Amino acid sequence: MHAIDDFTLSVIAPDESGLKPDATVWVARAENDAAVVLGDAPEGLDQALEELAFSADAGKVAQVPGAGDNGSLAVVVGLGSVTDPTPEDLRRAAGVATRALSGRETALLRFPAEEPELLAAALEGASLGSWAFRAYKSSKPAKGNPLEQAVVATSLANDKSVKKIVERAAIVTRHAKQVRALVNTSPADLFPETFSEYAQEQASGTKVKVEVWDEKRLVQEGFGGIIGVGRGSERGPRLVKVSYTPSKKAKHLAIVGKGITFDTGGISLKPAPGMEEMKSDMTGAATTLHAVLAAAELGLETRVTGWLCLAENMPSGSATRPGDVLTMYKGTTVEVTNTDAEGRLVLGDGLTKASEENPDLLLDIATLTGAQLVALGQRTAGIMGDEEATSAIEAAAESTGELLWTMPIPEEIRKDLDSVTADLRNSGDRNGGMLKAAAFLREFVGAKDDDDSKPTWGHIDIAGPSFNNKAPWGHTPKEGTGYALRTLVEVAANLGNN
Repeated sequence: MHAIDDFTLSVIAPDESGLKPDATVWVARAENDAAVVLGDAPEGLDQALEELAFSADAGKVAQVPGAGDNGSLAVVVGLGSVTDPTPEDLRRAAGVATRALSGRETALLRFPAEEPELLAAALEGASLGSWAFRAYKSSKPAKGNPLEQAVVATSLANDKSVKKIVERAAIVTRHAKQVRALVNTSPADLFPETFSEYAQEQASGTKVKVEVWDEKRLVQEGFGGIIGVGRGSERGPRLVKVSYTPSKKAKHLAIVGKGITFDTGGISLKPAPGMEEMKSDMTGAATTLHAVLAAAELGLETRVTGWLCLAENMPSGSATRPGDVLTMYKGTTVEVTNTDAEGRLVLGDGLTKASEENPDLLLDIATLTGAQLVALGQRTAGIMGDEEATSAIEAAAESTGELLWTMPIPEEIRKDLDSVTADLRNSGDRNGGMLKAAAFLREFVGAKDDDDSKPTWGHIDIAGPSFNNKAPWGHTPKEGTGYALRTLVEVAANLGNN
């Protein structure tokens, strides 16, 4: 697959003068239609901003040539009317700044980053904002390559803890950007077989082990959901287990990721407009894979296992039809009433298989429903499941700044999945579509032969925030966003600390 650009993060003390950056970045808040720079601004910068009529609206950028450190370009990013910037305020501002500095080499961020959480956020945002996916471009970009290095000035620079803060920010953002690259990859290049090969390549030389179920083994072991979705494609499905086990006994997090490498909808064909975005329907699996790899690289004291449920949903003479009945890995029979409700079928098999190891916490992550976008929009994921699981996800997201909202699974929802023909049907009416998908998945939590012992389970529907088809904002680029990678890593870290 396609490599991402190298990016370097570091810190210096505020009074250190040896650095010669290409640009120096400040943030400013909006006050009475004017910009108030936070921190020690150089003489003349305030006046220059006034002459530019810069009001410091959130995400807006002003540039003043020669006003930065050592005569560098001064860049000021607006925060809006906030009084005390939150970590996410700084994360987004840093992303805006580094994206605006494409074609330059080094930026010095003079942010109010005097607390560990604020420093980590500034570092993460700077890395996430420095991004471009050009694997399929035949010419060099007019604006040059992404910024190569960000240095954050902070009074914490000499603290012993800072090295770990910088390393962690670099690791998690690199893996988030690798998720972006996978999502943006052409589905002609990324399909179940090549995805599984990519997982093996990425794990080589690390503490992560990879096991692959090919099509023959999936049939032999009865993974009817994965086989049923993938049988319409000439490129057969895969199930990939990626596992990291620390040296000491640890709590176990299992993550099941939806990996539909291209989703036409199958026989229940999607409309043509926007179908090209269905290359992103494997984001859950990509996020799962890189969450495990990041956990291993960070040396977390948590056992983390990822299950990548990979298939291509295509229409053909061999494809699953509406009305077909599939026997899932759990033994449950499912009447397929809509072949475009395929993600829940592959996840169902993955959830049952993951349950066999009796993890302390079982999560699934998927671009599962259009109903998620209808309910929560493009930037906020929906989470559902057991309260202990949703609380763990919420706590992690509070730290990472990734937006999500807990939704219910009302008791009456399950009845709409009853089938006259089989144990379940895979789709009901359109009302509460996101909730019905979660209710379906819940049926497959628990080991194949042990319904009484079910892991604590949570579901994350990332259909909206995983792919940005609008303008870049904050540290979020166009197309693949890398959303939820940082939250999953935080969930794993928190589980190991409890």
